[in-house]
Amino acid sequence: MKLLLHICCAPCSIYPVEILRGDGMEVMGFFYRHNIHPYTECLKRQETLTSYAQQIDLKVIYQEGYDLEGFLQRAVFREADRCRICYYDRLRSAALIARKGKFDAFSSTLLYSKFQQHEMIRNIGESIGKSTGVPFYYQDFREGWKYGIEASKRLGLYRQQYCGCIYSEKERYYPSSNLQTKQQKG
Repeated sequence: MKLLLHICCAPCSIYPVEILRGDGMEVMGFFYRHNIHPYTECLKRQETLTSYAQQIDLKVIYQEGYDLEGFLQRAVFREADRCRICYYDRLRSAALIARKGKFDAFSSTLLYSKFQQHEMIRNIGESIGKSTGVPFYYQDFREGWKYGIEASKRLGLYRQQYCGCIYSEKERYYPSSNLQTKQQKG
């Protein structure tokens, strides 16, 4: 099976790529960048992925441009639903590239993170798969969470501290956001 894998960052790709290749799939990566803020963070993630992809002989398609304004326009006044908007943007872009490249399916390293909303990702991916004619390949990669973290540290890969968007950056670093998040979880 020829699969296009949306990759949010190098550390999150380690386990999924190994598993998919181990299952006999031909994997190519796709790096989506419009949601990553600030631009310097986007570049760090892209540079790390480029270096890691070379080490493991993984071909990656890198999205051109940097349409941060477009992402923000879709998310503004819908901040509570921003993850759904972001998942949709990334998965739809991957599916369209997969269709153009005649891939058998598409998937995402978002399915590796224990912090992402798996059922939402799966539902969006399957819906996009039906509308584009390229199936969404779902696999729960969370079982490799610790393995991926240990491998990325061993390899000395840059490890970001937030999901990517300006909102997640604020949640990670702004003191009152951390307190609110802890109170909501607690």
